[in-house]
Amino acid sequence: MSDYDLYYWSVPFRGQFVRAVLAYAGKTWTEGGDAAISSLMAGPVDRMPVPFMGPPLLVDKATDFAVAEMPAIVLYLGETLGLMPGTAALRAMTMKIVNDANDVIDDITLDGGREMWTEDRWQSFVPRLRKWIADVVTATLWSTMADRFDGIKTILEEAAPMTAGLTRRVTNLPPLAALAAKARQDYGDAYCGGEIEASLRKVLKA
Repeated sequence: MSDYDLYYWSVPFRGQFVRAVLAYAGKTWTEGGDAAISSLMAGPVDRMPVPFMGPPLLVDKATDFAVAEMPAIVLYLGETLGLMPGTAALRAMTMKIVNDANDVIDDITLDGGREMWTEDRWQSFVPRLRKWIADVVTATLWSTMADRFDGIKTILEEAAPMTAGLTRRVTNLPPLAALAAKARQDYGDAYCGGEIEASLRKVLKA
């Protein structure tokens, strides 16, 4: 029996952060699947494990505790699995990085598809992307993007070679390498899916 139930769409994107923490900690999980997510979202709030607008959603089966929103899930896992650093300052910086990663996800999808990418929008965004790369140190964020978009990989290597090196070292750890291989097998080249990904691939010529 698995340790957790994870509800996230059949793409890496925001759910990959949760998968990465679980894999790193040696935990097992069962994915609810797209149909189950859609059913939960369409149903009444009192039938949800916890009120949520969209995945990821995680259920800790040992405690029957459910939590949604990627940063909240990562905080919960970090605390309960003993992965958080010891001082308040380091814990705050850890959560700052997690929330930065969440902000980058919003940026790269133009606030979840509020607009689609055009060549002009992308060129205007590249300086901001370079700033994010220099500021955010999270291997899952950059490895997932760089693995699927050569244009972003090039920017990462040029703007932040140390972050790129860290990303390679962390993602080469056996549990994260296995997760990346599984993601490639399960999702292929997919990143976030739909029109958002299509517009992103168009401007990146990917």
